[in-house]
Amino acid sequence: VPALATEPQFAQRLREHLEAEQLLDGRYRLQQVPGGRVALPVLEEKLDQLQLPQEMPCVLVQIQDPVPSRAARRWTPAQKLQDELRRLLGESWSEELEKDVPHAWQRHGDLILLSEDSFRAALWEKLGPVLWETVASALGARRVARRGRVLPDGMRSPSVTLLLGQDGWVEHVDNGIRYTFDVTKCMFSPGNITEKLRVASLSCSGEVLVDLYAGIGYFTLPYLVHAAAAFAHACEWNSHAVEALRRNLVLNGVQDRCHIHHGDNRQVSGATQPRSPRSCVASASLSLFFQLQLQDVADRVNLGLIPSSEEGWPVACRVLKKDTGGVLHIHHNVETPVQRAEGAGFDGGLQHPMDDSGKETVGARIRPEWQRWAEATAARIRGLLAELHGQQWHTSILHIEAVKSYAPHVHHIVLDLECRPTLP
Repeated sequence: VPALATEPQFAQRLREHLEAEQLLDGRYRLQQVPGGRVALPVLEEKLDQLQLPQEMPCVLVQIQDPVPSRAARRWTPAQKLQDELRRLLGESWSEELEKDVPHAWQRHGDLILLSEDSFRAALWEKLGPVLWETVASALGARRVARRGRVLPDGMRSPSVTLLLGQDGWVEHVDNGIRYTFDVTKCMFSPGNITEKLRVASLSCSGEVLVDLYAGIGYFTLPYLVHAAAAFAHACEWNSHAVEALRRNLVLNGVQDRCHIHHGDNRQVSGATQPRSPRSCVASASLSLFFQLQLQDVADRVNLGLIPSSEEGWPVACRVLKKDTGGVLHIHHNVETPVQRAEGAGFDGGLQHPMDDSGKETVGARIRPEWQRWAEATAARIRGLLAELHGQQWHTSILHIEAVKSYAPHVHHIVLDLECRPTLP
């Protein structure tokens, strides 16, 4: 770091002079250098403006091991980024550019993922690679990427541009589970962490899971690693997600307990079509089964697709064990009007109401809209199961979990629905 070295008695006056001329580099502390002199760090990009004051004898030196100032140690990453960019641009810096600098981003190891609305001003483009090198250096990263809008391809593929680095493969750790994926090809949803933690806490020992929308293993892995499911059938049609899922199963040592069903599950293969007029109503949804060739295998089915997993409900019914049934975990986005009953606020503490005996109840403090959707879904599943197996089934709402606010007045919730055949 360049610095001006002077005798101790001139240090304070020289500091005031450099501050007045905006030449002092506030990121670093004043340091003693050989000969008993005091070195004051100066901004390298402004060295051409530096004029040595005659009344304060000093020389230009280099500090080999600069010590960060107290102010620099208190800077947030966003403040440090803005400061580095201001130094890069010098006199070209403006309030308009300052508004264009992000204050938040996603970090995946050594890769920073910026939001789509950051660095959009024309001047940034003119800087070229030096901009992204500066961003990476300021944030302690080696690679930089920027998000775009999710592509309307049915797979929620991200539109991500790699700005610095050779590839987009990253590793992320949640609750002790390692996930690797290519950020330019696959989505990662940090907002679902509460549901992944809940899944991990379930007791699934000896059970077979079918995950109808596995992705890179968001829920498949917690079921296998923490909930101790005996085996999982992971269904996914995005080839990039499948590649990540294969790697993640190996990373977490559970590849021998999972079979991946890869393909566009909406395409009907040559399997038997539904025959009755009533079952034809669900034929489009049942195409998932025809592709999978799975039935009567699952103790538990995860339907982790939003805004709605309804297309997979008939498939979930078919893969459930017909003699014993099981549990469906149904994800859905439910609209919640502004007007609501007192005490029905969105609060994680209200999602586990108890009755007098200490047993969890569902209707007590859950939002009415969620309860109505859950009851309608339970009735729909009950009808699908009865039609599929030719006998009555019982469905029971075990739990309604609020995962996150998805949009204004829309909440992502999960219904735990127990489904059992009625004894003759």
